[in-house]
Amino acid sequence: MSNTADVIIIGAGVHGANLAFHLAVRGVKPLLLEKNFIGAGATGRSSGLVRMHYDVRQDSELAWISFDYFRNWAEMIGGESGFTRTGFIQIVARKNEDALRKNTAMHQDIGIPSFLITADDVKRLAPSFVTDDFDVAAYEPESGYADPSTTTTSLVNAAKTKGARIVQDCAVTGVMVEGGKVKGVETSQGDFFAPVVVNAAGAWAQALNASVGLDLPFTTWRHDTMFVGRPKEMGPSHPVVIDFPNEMYFRPETGGLTLVGLEDGNPLGESPEGDTDHAQKGFVERAIERICQRVPVMEKGYLHTAHGGYDGITPDQHPLLGQAGPEGFYLQCGMSGMGFKIAPAVGLCMSELILDGESKTVDISIYRPERFAEGKEISGNYESVWH
Repeated sequence: MSNTADVIIIGAGVHGANLAFHLAVRGVKPLLLEKNFIGAGATGRSSGLVRMHYDVRQDSELAWISFDYFRNWAEMIGGESGFTRTGFIQIVARKNEDALRKNTAMHQDIGIPSFLITADDVKRLAPSFVTDDFDVAAYEPESGYADPSTTTTSLVNAAKTKGARIVQDCAVTGVMVEGGKVKGVETSQGDFFAPVVVNAAGAWAQALNASVGLDLPFTTWRHDTMFVGRPKEMGPSHPVVIDFPNEMYFRPETGGLTLVGLEDGNPLGESPEGDTDHAQKGFVERAIERICQRVPVMEKGYLHTAHGGYDGITPDQHPLLGQAGPEGFYLQCGMSGMGFKIAPAVGLCMSELILDGESKTVDISIYRPERFAEGKEISGNYESVWH
C-alpha cells in the first residue's frame, strides 16, 4: 500500500470516518489511521442520541443538518446507521422554563421540528413517567437514537468505495513537521506522508497536539452508562429523554433495555487507557436511584450491564475545529460528549474548511482552537439548560 495520501486523518471514530467520507466525495484520497479498530474509542461507548436541542445556535444547526443524514442514511451514505425514531423530550426545572422557551423558539427559527408540550402531554406520551416537578418540556417528535458502531462502519465502507483507505492497528507516534508545515506522521507501521494531517483522535488527541507545539486547554472526561431491563409495565419502548432536574438522560435500546447515563460525577483528567469494561464504583447505584425517580416502575427492572468510556473535553465543553499550529495541521477533537449527533455535519464542514478555506454549510469559526487564547469561550445564547 502506498504511504502517501492527500489527507491523513488520525482516528477512525465517527468523526474521522465522517471526514474521510466527505473528503472522498470531493475526489480527495484520504488515509484513515486507527490505533485499534473502527469505533474503538469514544464512538464505541457513545449513547448515540440523535436530537437537536442546544442553547448555542451553531450546535443546533450542526445537529439539524446531521439529522438529515441519520434519517436518510441509506440514500445519503449507504449501509445502515441504526436510526430509530422515538421522539425526544427535554425536561428542565421550573426555574429554567423561560430559557427552554427561548431555546425552542431558536430551534423553530432554524426549521427544527421542535415545540413545547405540557407535563400532561408528557404523561400521555410516557404514562410511567413522573411529571409533577415541571410544567412544560421541549419535544422533538422526529428525533431518537442511532447505533454508533454501525454508523461508523458504514461510513468507513462508503468512504472506501470512493477512494479512501484505512489502516487499523496503526498507532500514530508523532507528527512530522518541516519548515513550519506538516509532512506526515510516524506510526507503529512506518511513516505516512501527506500535506494535511487531521487530529481526530478523541481522548488521545492532546498528546498529538503537544507534539506539534500546541498548548490548548484540553483534557479527558470519563462517562459511564448502564443498561437496565425494562419491566413490562413500561411497554415496548419510550422516548429519548434528557432529564435536567435529575442530571440524567435515558433512551430505549433493543432487547427491552433502557440505557441510562448521568451528567455528574464524571472524572476529568484520567488516562484514556483506563478500564472501560466496568463502570466506576457507585455509578450503578446512583443511576438506578435517578431513573427510578423519573420512572418509579423501573424498580421492577433489572441491571443488564454497565461500562465506561473516555472522550476529550474543553473548558467550554465545545469541540476544537480548525487549523492550528503548523500549516496543514487541523483539529477535529474535544467533542466533550456532543460529538456523535453532530458528526455528519462537522465532517462536511471540515471538508469545506480544508478544501475551500472556509466552512459554508455552517459557520464553524466559533469552534476555532484559538478562541481560548482570544478570551472567546463559547457560551449559550440563553441560560444553559443542558449541554
